[in-house]
Amino acid sequence: MNDQIQPGSSAEHEYEHGALGDAEYTEFMELAAEEGFDVEDVEGAIEEAGHGPLPVLAVVGRPNVGKSTLVNRIIGRREAVVEDRPGVTRDRVTYEAEWAGRRFKVVDTGGWEQDVLGIDASVAAQAEYAIEAADAVVFVVDAKVGATDTDEAVVRLLRKAGKPVVLCANKVDGPSGEADAAYLWSLGLGEPHPVSALHGRGTGDMLDAVLEALPEAPREGFGGSGVGGPRRVALIGRPNVGKSSLLNQVAGEERVVVDELAGTTRDPVDELIELGGTTWRFVDTAGIRKRVHLQQGADYYASLRTAAAVEKAEVAIVLIDAAESISVQDQRIVTMAVEAGRAMVVAYNKWDTLDEERRYYLEREIETELGQVAWAPRVNVSARTGRHMEKLVPAIETALAGWETRVPTGRLNAFLGELVAAHPHPIRGGKQPRILFGTQAGTKPPRFVLFASGFIEAGYRRFIERRLREEFGFEGTPIHISVRVREKRGTKKK
Repeated sequence: MNDQIQPGSSAEHEYEHGALGDAEYTEFMELAAEEGFDVEDVEGAIEEAGHGPLPVLAVVGRPNVGKSTLVNRIIGRREAVVEDRPGVTRDRVTYEAEWAGRRFKVVDTGGWEQDVLGIDASVAAQAEYAIEAADAVVFVVDAKVGATDTDEAVVRLLRKAGKPVVLCANKVDGPSGEADAAYLWSLGLGEPHPVSALHGRGTGDMLDAVLEALPEAPREGFGGSGVGGPRRVALIGRPNVGKSSLLNQVAGEERVVVDELAGTTRDPVDELIELGGTTWRFVDTAGIRKRVHLQQGADYYASLRTAAAVEKAEVAIVLIDAAESISVQDQRIVTMAVEAGRAMVVAYNKWDTLDEERRYYLEREIETELGQVAWAPRVNVSARTGRHMEKLVPAIETALAGWETRVPTGRLNAFLGELVAAHPHPIRGGKQPRILFGTQAGTKPPRFVLFASGFIEAGYRRFIERRLREEFGFEGTPIHISVRVREKRGTKKK
């Protein structure tokens, strides 16, 4: 799941300490010191789990100018695929980075080219979407080649987007290359920063400029968190599962076009709808057909807009065609909502068309294919006839309540103590790691930081999540759990 999460309060101390108030934070830090944890490490863990969405830096440029090499340099490890040929990077790929104590996300994009077709057009569209979603942009130009027509086209795109831009003149391996970089003033984007992404030369100064361009970790405001603002609900699913029909049904009138031809909806459609005495902002999205980078043309752009709509929503209603087998694409759409950290409701449409045999097999499919989101409220509906539509609002409200739930630190640690005593972590390598204490650092979705004496295996983390749900609810929301391990006493960070 991605870490783009919103603080639950506007109070400044809650922003600094995650969801912990001052008194609770002080008590928690005393407990951490008693257990031998470094105070700075604990503060960092709480801040990391409780922060708002990290600012996003998009790295863009035409093919083969060294974008992925620069991304590897920024994040400090070799993760982005690098080859000495253009077009290796096709999708947007996101990494987390830190510089001078500030954390941000870096988006590596495929090379941008104008007037291209096929998969190259998709690559260009990904880059355009990355610019749209970013808080700042690093525009990479090959200083040895100089500004090309394609670079000029990217400049026009950047000016239109209006985002802060840091101009990176790459492949400047020595003082002799700095004269080449100076020519890039002609692009009109300000000072070119001469850099050798391959050798690291000049990247520190460039990153200092990046920090000046990036905002502090912003507090993303949702509709429901503002005074009187309607809460945002995204309708997502494969093409032709009935999203537009569902929106028309809850609206009580024909708000959007419905056709048996799949793919009628291209752009997300916002509608204010009164349901259950509350005004909601429903967003009808385009059906997501397959992996984004395999799509072309209008379908491709539609998928990008759908992803953006999910990011802006508070709760996602995943619509599944109950008359058909649950597909890999259905699972991928569910995963998208979970990774976005949104509250979720799963609605099985066309329920009125099922016979007993299909219902039997559907239940088996739900257990095997969607078992990982058994926590999501489920409604069986018919968008065509309106059957069980009255169950939709309670399910949404349940999911949002779980999404915003917070467990006080004292109650959480009492629970963890009982859990560890009754079900200790398996012994590995002659040692038995223990969960010592923890806190919930944030909500929307719930984010927990657990502090342990040793490495906690993924299976045990899933066990903890399951028991948290059993004890405290959290229905309809993903849960994020991070674990910090106590360093050996006497050792200090270098």
